[in-house]
Amino acid sequence: MTHTEIEITAELVRDLLRDQHPDLADQPLKLGARGWDNQLWRLGDDLAVRLPWATQSADELLRKEHAWLPTLAPHLPLPVPVPQRLGEPSERFPRPWIVTTWVPGEPADRAPATRPAEAADTLAAFLTALHRPAPDGAPVGRGRGGPLADHADGFADGLASATELGLIPDPDAVRAVWEDAAAAPDWAGPALWLHGDLHPANVLTADGTFCGVIDFGDLCAGDPACDLAAPWVLLPDGAADRFYEAYQLTPDAATLRRARGWAVLRALSCILIGDAGVHGRPGGKPTWGPPAHATLRRLIATAGR
Repeated sequence: MTHTEIEITAELVRDLLRDQHPDLADQPLKLGARGWDNQLWRLGDDLAVRLPWATQSADELLRKEHAWLPTLAPHLPLPVPVPQRLGEPSERFPRPWIVTTWVPGEPADRAPATRPAEAADTLAAFLTALHRPAPDGAPVGRGRGGPLADHADGFADGLASATELGLIPDPDAVRAVWEDAAAAPDWAGPALWLHGDLHPANVLTADGTFCGVIDFGDLCAGDPACDLAAPWVLLPDGAADRFYEAYQLTPDAATLRRARGWAVLRALSCILIGDAGVHGRPGGKPTWGPPAHATLRRLIATAGR
């Protein structure tokens, strides 16, 4: 993460709105969150302003959301942040930014789902609706939705790093889950729309179940196994089977195996980010660790099924 050289303040956001979208400039404004790629500022009751601040890739991701998400959102059964306005680079702020709808709820890394059946059914309905064939010209994922084997080095590095830090009690068991997933046949179907980044900080909860999905910066077309890792990452223990029964596209055995591999990759990454947060290292987020450890425990406990 490399924070922008320009400090993002309420005054700056309001000035940007006055310059480019003056009809929105007088609404109440407050900081909502500092995410991985963007800062989020709540605007009034129903809108939010997202501005890139910590990665160079955020500009392209925001423009992608602005281009594609409005056409997908009406078909999705959960609220998502629908882009309403685009802010272009200017002398005040040399990067693009967007105004989206505000999605209420608490991120699942802070408030996990606690109602297994309801959460599994809700997640299955969302991914059933999203996983439709993507059109020609749909964005290609930045390492998401392609062959799982392409991530063999990343898996090995992540497992080694987490093991050296004492964060993985049984690395051989983790490796066995990965090796089975990596040996599964590749996806041979059409490229489907994917969220691409379904980890707990990007899914919102209320009353013990899911109530919204945010951050579509990794929206892309590819292998649905990438998103089908989500039951292992997001749901309470024992709820993955309920999800796969409710998910209406009926994945084959190979896709289910690859999904477990994607879940391992997600868990290792979030374990390392969580540990960095616990120890105050840059880019760390302490709330990402516990759900990632739970993911690995679930995968290991169900190995060979």
